[in-house]
Amino acid sequence: MRLDSIFTISSAREFEQKALKVFQYQFENNSVYRSFCDLLYKHPSEINTINEIPFLPIEFFKTKKVISTSRNPQAIFTSSGTTGSQTSKHLVPDLNLYKQSFNKGFNHFYGPVEDYVVLGLLPSYLEREGSSLIYMVNDFIAQSNHTESGFYLNQYDVIAEKLKSLDAAGKKVLLIGVSFALLDLIEKHQFSLKSTIVMETGGMKGRRKELIRSELHAILKQGFGVSKIHSEYGMTELLSQAYSKGDGIFNCPPWMKVLTRDTEDPLTVNNHHTGGINIIDLANINSCSFIATQDLGKVHTNGSFEVLGRFDSSDIRGCNLMVL
Repeated sequence: MRLDSIFTISSAREFEQKALKVFQYQFENNSVYRSFCDLLYKHPSEINTINEIPFLPIEFFKTKKVISTSRNPQAIFTSSGTTGSQTSKHLVPDLNLYKQSFNKGFNHFYGPVEDYVVLGLLPSYLEREGSSLIYMVNDFIAQSNHTESGFYLNQYDVIAEKLKSLDAAGKKVLLIGVSFALLDLIEKHQFSLKSTIVMETGGMKGRRKELIRSELHAILKQGFGVSKIHSEYGMTELLSQAYSKGDGIFNCPPWMKVLTRDTEDPLTVNNHHTGGINIIDLANINSCSFIATQDLGKVHTNGSFEVLGRFDSSDIRGCNLMVL
């Protein structure tokens, strides 16, 4: 299977066929994933649907080298974490595959990124190395046809003036920011934006009290003077992103799919109910495409999904076979 063929998926049937091929490939080439599947007595010969594929607990990325190729990584992306906590490491042998995924994903929902002025308000990510989000946004900025595009590190007065002038000129603007920084910005400045997409990437990173998404969005909508707050859903361990254009309802690009698992029996998929979020990311072929996250969510009948919260580590039942 050609790696870039995942980006031409056009039906649920084709997605399932390619997912089953990727599962067999990773079973044969990823020693960590193979060991996990063996412990569950799961073999590709017995797997006929994506609901039967084992999903690797995301915690494995903290303790194991989760990789499906002998090639050396071109990059190692790391998760953020509190002081002393163990962070995830995602070994990426093919950065071009990541670039294809995030560019085609953004284009699928928003059109060409070069049409936008891209403003990155991501201080907590800029202050450390190894952020996959910074890599993506930096690429967006480089592709933008606007000289005003760039990152802003705690430069709230500067970004506020730029936002207002760009929006007043009717330019298409993408303001992508971590939640606490967007809140900091609207506490210092008030806006009434007409042609700007405000996109939050989640997370207070210990800087503020955590808020539920509806409460966060209500505050941001008032502060920026917009009717909708957009959201990006991605993580260090993946190479694809889901996007929400408002109300916390996310959609995946055609090569990505979200399922939910039973909270009491993590090996059972219970789609269209509330449960733990499982993600199939076919762009992640060189790592693991089948990941059980620590997020709690709900999948709707049309394939869209909501993120409702996170599991406490003590609530992740049955997912600790090889983590320690």
